[in-house]
Amino acid sequence: MGGARPRREDLARFATDDPDAMDDVLPVPPARLRLLIVGINPGLWTAAVNAPFARPGNRFWPSLHRAGLTDELVDASAGLSAPDERQLTSRGIGVTNLVGRATARADELSRDELRAGGERLISRVRDLRPGLVAIVGITAYRAAFVQPRATTGPQDASAIRGWPAGVALWVVPQPSGLNAHETVDSLAGYWQEVWRVVEGTGGDHGTDARGMTL
Repeated sequence: MGGARPRREDLARFATDDPDAMDDVLPVPPARLRLLIVGINPGLWTAAVNAPFARPGNRFWPSLHRAGLTDELVDASAGLSAPDERQLTSRGIGVTNLVGRATARADELSRDELRAGGERLISRVRDLRPGLVAIVGITAYRAAFVQPRATTGPQDASAIRGWPAGVALWVVPQPSGLNAHETVDSLAGYWQEVWRVVEGTGGDHGTDARGMTL
Protein backbone atom coordinates (compact mmCIF):
# COMPACT_ATOMS: atom_id res chain seq x y z
CA MET A 1 0.00 0.00 0.00
CA GLY A 2 1.14 3.55 -0.65
CA GLY A 3 2.56 5.57 2.23
CA ALA A 4 5.32 8.11 2.74
CA ARG A 5 8.54 8.37 0.78
CA PRO A 6 11.59 7.29 2.78
CA ARG A 7 14.18 9.83 3.83
CA ARG A 8 17.51 9.34 2.08
CA GLU A 9 19.35 9.16 5.41
CA ASP A 10 17.19 6.18 6.40
CA LEU A 11 17.87 4.07 3.32
CA ALA A 12 21.11 2.49 4.51
CA ARG A 13 19.34 0.44 7.17
CA PHE A 14 17.50 -1.50 4.47
CA ALA A 15 20.79 -2.99 3.21
CA THR A 16 20.45 -6.21 5.18
CA ASP A 17 20.90 -9.92 4.52
CA ASP A 18 17.13 -10.45 4.58
CA PRO A 19 16.39 -12.82 1.65
CA ASP A 20 12.82 -11.52 1.46
CA ALA A 21 13.28 -7.75 1.52
CA MET A 22 10.21 -7.13 -0.65
CA ASP A 23 6.88 -8.85 -1.17
CA ASP A 24 6.02 -10.26 -4.58
CA VAL A 25 3.11 -8.85 -6.57
CA LEU A 26 1.05 -11.79 -7.87
CA PRO A 27 -2.53 -12.38 -9.02
CA VAL A 28 -4.61 -14.17 -6.41
CA PRO A 29 -5.45 -17.76 -7.42
CA PRO A 30 -7.41 -18.96 -9.28
CA ALA A 31 -6.57 -15.94 -11.46
CA ARG A 32 -3.99 -16.95 -14.06
CA LEU A 33 -0.45 -15.57 -14.04
CA ARG A 34 0.16 -14.66 -17.67
CA LEU A 35 3.36 -12.61 -17.36
CA LEU A 36 5.92 -12.80 -14.58
CA ILE A 37 8.31 -9.83 -14.54
CA VAL A 38 11.56 -10.58 -12.71
CA GLY A 39 13.79 -7.79 -11.40
CA ILE A 40 17.38 -8.42 -10.32
CA ASN A 41 16.96 -7.55 -6.62
CA PRO A 42 15.34 -4.78 -4.58
CA GLY A 43 17.15 -1.50 -4.27
CA LEU A 44 17.17 0.21 -0.89
CA TRP A 45 14.33 2.58 -1.80
CA THR A 46 12.29 -0.33 -3.16
CA ALA A 47 12.83 -2.30 0.05
CA ALA A 48 11.94 0.73 2.17
CA VAL A 49 8.50 1.15 0.56
CA ASN A 50 7.96 -2.56 -0.30
CA ALA A 51 7.14 -1.82 -3.94
CA PRO A 52 8.92 -2.93 -7.14
CA PHE A 53 11.06 -0.47 -9.12
CA ALA A 54 10.08 2.29 -6.69
CA ARG A 55 13.09 4.60 -6.81
CA PRO A 56 12.25 7.97 -8.42
CA GLY A 57 13.75 8.19 -11.90
CA ASN A 58 13.47 4.47 -12.65
CA ARG A 59 11.87 4.09 -16.08
CA PHE A 60 10.10 0.79 -15.38
CA TRP A 61 6.64 2.22 -14.64
CA PRO A 62 6.72 4.90 -17.36
CA SER A 63 7.74 2.28 -19.94
CA LEU A 64 5.03 -0.15 -18.82
CA HIS A 65 2.45 2.63 -19.11
CA ARG A 66 3.78 3.76 -22.50
CA ALA A 67 3.44 0.15 -23.69
CA GLY A 68 -0.14 -0.05 -22.42
CA LEU A 69 0.40 -2.57 -19.63
CA THR A 70 -1.11 -0.11 -17.13
CA ASP A 71 -4.03 2.26 -17.70
CA GLU A 72 -2.56 4.95 -15.46
CA LEU A 73 1.06 5.88 -14.80
CA VAL A 74 2.08 4.24 -11.53
CA ASP A 75 4.05 6.25 -8.96
CA ALA A 76 5.47 3.60 -6.62
CA SER A 77 7.91 5.94 -4.86
CA ALA A 78 5.87 5.85 -1.64
CA GLY A 79 4.64 2.28 -2.12
CA LEU A 80 2.25 0.49 -4.45
CA SER A 81 -1.40 1.38 -3.87
CA ALA A 82 -4.10 -1.28 -4.09
CA PRO A 83 -5.57 0.25 -7.29
CA ASP A 84 -2.11 0.34 -8.89
CA GLU A 85 -1.47 -3.27 -7.92
CA ARG A 86 -4.79 -4.23 -9.50
CA GLN A 87 -3.67 -2.61 -12.76
CA LEU A 88 -1.15 -5.44 -12.96
CA THR A 89 -2.90 -8.38 -11.36
CA SER A 90 -6.17 -7.84 -13.25
CA ARG A 91 -4.20 -8.47 -16.46
CA GLY A 92 -2.45 -11.50 -15.02
CA ILE A 93 0.88 -9.69 -14.49
CA GLY A 94 3.11 -10.43 -11.49
CA VAL A 95 6.46 -9.06 -10.29
CA THR A 96 9.23 -10.81 -8.34
CA ASN A 97 13.06 -10.74 -8.12
CA LEU A 98 15.95 -13.07 -8.90
CA VAL A 99 17.53 -12.27 -5.53
CA GLY A 100 15.52 -11.11 -2.53
CA ARG A 101 18.33 -9.28 -0.68
CA ALA A 102 18.25 -5.50 -0.97
CA THR A 103 21.39 -3.62 -2.02
CA ALA A 104 22.25 -0.09 -3.08
CA ARG A 105 23.34 -1.38 -6.51
CA ALA A 106 22.70 -4.63 -8.34
CA ASP A 107 26.43 -5.10 -8.99
CA GLU A 108 26.90 -5.71 -5.25
CA LEU A 109 25.43 -9.19 -5.77
CA SER A 110 27.87 -12.07 -6.13
CA ARG A 111 27.80 -14.52 -9.02
CA ASP A 112 26.88 -17.26 -6.55
CA GLU A 113 23.89 -15.25 -5.33
CA LEU A 114 22.69 -14.73 -8.88
CA ARG A 115 23.07 -18.42 -9.77
CA ALA A 116 21.23 -19.44 -6.61
CA GLY A 117 18.54 -16.92 -7.55
CA GLY A 118 18.27 -18.50 -10.98
CA GLU A 119 17.70 -21.92 -9.43
CA ARG A 120 15.02 -20.50 -7.14
CA LEU A 121 13.33 -18.80 -10.06
CA ILE A 122 13.18 -22.07 -12.02
CA SER A 123 11.49 -23.70 -9.04
CA ARG A 124 9.00 -20.84 -8.71
CA VAL A 125 8.20 -20.91 -12.41
CA ARG A 126 7.43 -24.63 -12.12
CA ASP A 127 4.96 -23.83 -9.34
CA LEU A 128 3.44 -20.65 -10.78
CA ARG A 129 3.34 -21.70 -14.45
CA PRO A 130 3.22 -18.23 -16.02
CA GLY A 131 2.76 -17.96 -19.76
CA LEU A 132 5.92 -15.88 -20.11
CA VAL A 133 8.78 -14.80 -17.85
CA ALA A 134 10.51 -11.47 -18.58
CA ILE A 135 13.79 -10.96 -16.72
CA VAL A 136 14.83 -7.31 -16.40
CA GLY A 137 18.59 -7.04 -16.87
CA ILE A 138 20.79 -8.88 -19.37
CA THR A 139 23.98 -8.90 -17.26
CA ALA A 140 22.24 -10.55 -14.32
CA TYR A 141 20.52 -13.03 -16.65
CA ARG A 142 23.84 -14.09 -18.18
CA ALA A 143 25.32 -14.71 -14.74
CA ALA A 144 22.27 -16.37 -13.17
CA PHE A 145 21.75 -18.86 -15.98
CA VAL A 146 25.33 -19.19 -17.30
CA GLN A 147 24.43 -17.75 -20.70
CA PRO A 148 27.41 -15.46 -21.40
CA ARG A 149 26.44 -14.72 -25.01
CA ALA A 150 22.75 -14.01 -24.42
CA THR A 151 21.29 -10.79 -25.77
CA THR A 152 18.04 -9.00 -24.92
CA GLY A 153 14.79 -10.24 -26.40
CA PRO A 154 13.42 -13.81 -26.63
CA GLN A 155 15.60 -16.58 -25.18
CA ASP A 156 16.03 -20.26 -25.99
CA ALA A 157 14.50 -21.60 -22.78
CA SER A 158 15.57 -25.14 -23.68
CA ALA A 159 19.15 -24.01 -22.95
CA ILE A 160 18.21 -23.47 -19.29
CA ARG A 161 18.45 -26.75 -17.38
CA GLY A 162 15.17 -27.47 -15.60
CA TRP A 163 13.18 -24.68 -17.25
CA PRO A 164 9.53 -25.80 -17.54
CA ALA A 165 8.37 -26.61 -21.05
CA GLY A 166 5.80 -24.23 -22.45
CA VAL A 167 6.93 -21.16 -20.48
CA ALA A 168 8.39 -18.51 -22.78
CA LEU A 169 11.47 -16.58 -21.62
CA TRP A 170 12.52 -13.02 -22.50
CA VAL A 171 15.13 -10.56 -21.27
CA VAL A 172 14.33 -6.83 -21.20
CA PRO A 173 16.99 -4.15 -20.54
CA GLN A 174 17.44 -2.60 -17.12
CA PRO A 175 15.17 0.47 -16.72
CA SER A 176 17.45 2.12 -14.16
CA GLY A 177 18.70 5.60 -14.97
CA LEU A 178 22.20 4.08 -14.89
CA ASN A 179 21.43 2.35 -18.22
CA ALA A 180 22.07 5.22 -20.62
CA HIS A 181 21.53 3.02 -23.68
CA GLU A 182 17.75 2.85 -23.23
CA THR A 183 14.89 5.34 -23.15
CA VAL A 184 11.28 5.08 -21.99
CA ASP A 185 10.28 4.61 -25.63
CA SER A 186 12.82 1.86 -26.35
CA LEU A 187 11.90 0.03 -23.15
CA ALA A 188 8.21 0.36 -24.00
CA GLY A 189 8.97 -1.29 -27.32
CA TYR A 190 10.28 -4.35 -25.49
CA TRP A 191 7.17 -4.53 -23.30
CA GLN A 192 4.91 -4.22 -26.34
CA GLU A 193 6.69 -7.18 -27.94
CA VAL A 194 6.46 -9.18 -24.71
CA TRP A 195 2.75 -8.48 -24.44
CA ARG A 196 2.14 -9.53 -28.03
CA VAL A 197 3.64 -12.91 -27.19
CA VAL A 198 1.54 -13.16 -24.03
CA GLU A 199 -1.55 -12.36 -26.11
CA GLY A 200 -0.54 -14.91 -28.72
CA THR A 201 -0.08 -12.37 -31.51
CA GLY A 202 3.66 -12.95 -31.92
CA GLY A 203 5.78 -10.17 -33.37
CA ASP A 204 3.15 -8.85 -35.78
CA HIS A 205 1.30 -5.59 -35.21
CA GLY A 206 -1.53 -6.30 -32.82
CA THR A 207 -2.98 -4.64 -29.74
CA ASP A 208 -1.52 -3.49 -26.48
CA ALA A 209 -2.75 -4.46 -23.01
CA ARG A 210 -5.64 -1.97 -23.28
CA GLY A 211 -6.79 -3.33 -26.65
CA MET A 212 -5.43 -0.31 -28.56
CA THR A 213 -3.92 -0.79 -32.00
CA LEU A 214 -0.16 -0.48 -32.00
